[in-house]
Amino acid sequence: MSKHLFVFGYGYSAAALGELLIPQGWKVSGTTRRAEKAARLAENGVQALIWPGAEPDLSDVTHLLISAAPEVSPAPAPKTGGDSVLAALYSQLTTIAPALEWAGYLSTTGVYGDHQGDWVDETTPLSPATARGQARVAAEAAWQDLAAKTGMALHVFRLAGIYGPGRGPFAKVRAGRARRIVKPGQVFSRIHVEDIAQVLAASIARPRPGAIYNLCDDDPAPPQDVIAHAAQLLALPLPPEEPWDQAEMTPMARSFYAESKKVRNDLIKEELGVRLRYPDYRAGLAALLAAETSGG
Repeated sequence: MSKHLFVFGYGYSAAALGELLIPQGWKVSGTTRRAEKAARLAENGVQALIWPGAEPDLSDVTHLLISAAPEVSPAPAPKTGGDSVLAALYSQLTTIAPALEWAGYLSTTGVYGDHQGDWVDETTPLSPATARGQARVAAEAAWQDLAAKTGMALHVFRLAGIYGPGRGPFAKVRAGRARRIVKPGQVFSRIHVEDIAQVLAASIARPRPGAIYNLCDDDPAPPQDVIAHAAQLLALPLPPEEPWDQAEMTPMARSFYAESKKVRNDLIKEELGVRLRYPDYRAGLAALLAAETSGG
């Protein structure tokens, strides 16, 4: 039987996975909201569907990936957890769920909340401090509930801050728009998009229904250190430091500083045999700059 991956929310991370699977002969389909993006996806071998819109036909899907973010609301519906896919397609998903070989839900390490710089792993209780994190907890629970009722082979992936081609700090540093905002003790975990793709592929090859995995590199670090290293790689002046409590930021940007934690990634290595291509931001930034320089 041919393999068919269907992705709700075919974005940055899903595209990296598609680039691995399509050359292997997989049929890959995904949703987008914009016609121009659907055309670009089609050029890359993806069967694109504009959605919300016509209900997708999932009858021949063998693998399902949910990459769409849930709605942020004060009281998400218990059945769907504010997840737009569940809200629109609950009945069809219930029908196809038992036959799926693998299903993945892309969540966030924001579900753990603030741990004042301490370590967390997949067993840490969920205590999100932000509305976005709370929405993710609700959506995770809704998908897990569906899996419990139907036997869906669900896997939850909690992603740290994503970077990669087109999403590195170099453009801002070059343009003089990069900021080194300093909050004492603040650390973030990160993950290169290529490592996200290889973890998802490894899970597809070794499914364990009910699994939860943290996706991050080995080196949680203060955000100002990453900007400083990018500037050094470019041989450009360091952006000045700005104290967090004095910096002008949007509410969204400020919310990222409400939580500080270091995320463990042992499980993806021990269970899935993953060896990170970019185990820290230094390796990741060096590769991004080398690709830029070579035109790759």
